Amino acid sequence: MSLSSIELFAGAGGLAMGVTLAGFRSQAVVEWDKWACDTVRENQRLGNPLVRDWQLIEGDVRHWIRDLDSRGLEGRLDLVTGGPPCQPFSMGGKHKAHRDDRDMFPVTVEVIRRLKPRAFIVENVKGLTRSSFHNYYQYILGQLQFPDLTRKGDESWADHFQRLQQFKTAKNHGPMALRYNIIPTLVNAANFGVPQRRERVFIVGFRSDIGAMWSFPRETHSLDAMLHDQWVSGDYWDRHRMSAKQRPAAPDSVLTIVARLKGLGLLPTRQPWMTVRDALVGLTDPRKTEGDALNHRFQSGAKAYPGHTGSPLDLPAKTLKAGDHGVPGGENMMVNDDGSCRYFSVRESARLQAFPDGYAFHGAWTEAMRQLGNAVPVTLGHAVSASVAEHLLHDDMRQSLSRQLGVVGYTSYA
Repeated sequence: MSLSSIELFAGAGGLAMGVTLAGFRSQAVVEWDKWACDTVRENQRLGNPLVRDWQLIEGDVRHWIRDLDSRGLEGRLDLVTGGPPCQPFSMGGKHKAHRDDRDMFPVTVEVIRRLKPRAFIVENVKGLTRSSFHNYYQYILGQLQFPDLTRKGDESWADHFQRLQQFKTAKNHGPMALRYNIIPTLVNAANFGVPQRRERVFIVGFRSDIGAMWSFPRETHSLDAMLHDQWVSGDYWDRHRMSAKQRPAAPDSVLTIVARLKGLGLLPTRQPWMTVRDALVGLTDPRKTEGDALNHRFQSGAKAYPGHTGSPLDLPAKTLKAGDHGVPGGENMMVNDDGSCRYFSVRESARLQAFPDGYAFHGAWTEAMRQLGNAVPVTLGHAVSASVAEHLLHDDMRQSLSRQLGVVGYTSYA
């Protein structure tokens, strides 16, 4: 059985590629940025099987939804996904939240309200959960839970929030009220095999008629397992063919954890965190053989300064950044074995975001890095959407059996 999806704010396509890997068939992929659209189009031209059949729509989501009613998708769509622009909530942004005209959460809610998908996946930055945004974050969750309870023309967001809370505590929402069971989760991508410490919020919702008892997928990788691999068994260094003389000294803070691991004598139950060194296996230094891989060119100008000292090779990378005006100085760079720093190439950054090596990025280094800095790691997007797909398919089986047995009790929004 085929599952259908649309992607909003698709960027270079990281989350949408994960959704496609999970078995969903895309009905629309919407993105306004020219360079990101060029990236998707180029990979369609190259025949990439994950993006080949996407219906790419270049333009503002706010314009796209004007004729949404004519698309015939209402109540027939399985999944809506997307990462609304994060500048209003990012640590490096202006922190305006609802006062920022780049806040695309209202548009996201409107799409969900009108299409009534069986499920949605919304991704955003960790900054959304900071204490100064607490009320607005809860307001976002309330809107996603009850998208039919729309904001009145002259109503402030605070008054609308209060009305949503009152509705939530009411005993009777009405038999046909559109509502979603939502599960917000703060996730570190490194715990899912991504070679990058990247914390993001995922808000996953299932329509209330869907019998899904969903929780976020279990973490597969851990810091303890990485430290065991490096400093207890030593397998990590053996894999990278590094002699004892080539291996760095373990920091005192690490030695304390290693002593605990040795004392417990327990083998890790998860896989080790992936490191920068792991991610870059097979890629030559772009300073020596520039351009021998796709999008793998040396970018000069990297400088370390307090607070921006680059990513050590033997840890997951620090979070890749996008920035309003390109990559900030001192960001998105690695620390070489000799202690020097250089910027990650676009291809190296793509590996840190789990994009396949054959996936081409359009635009200059700054533009390509902006696309990557805003992306969802492909493997993380796949893990989340595959779990959602599994629950949707189980619900299909449940409802099919109910109909065969003549059991009444499910609601159709088609």
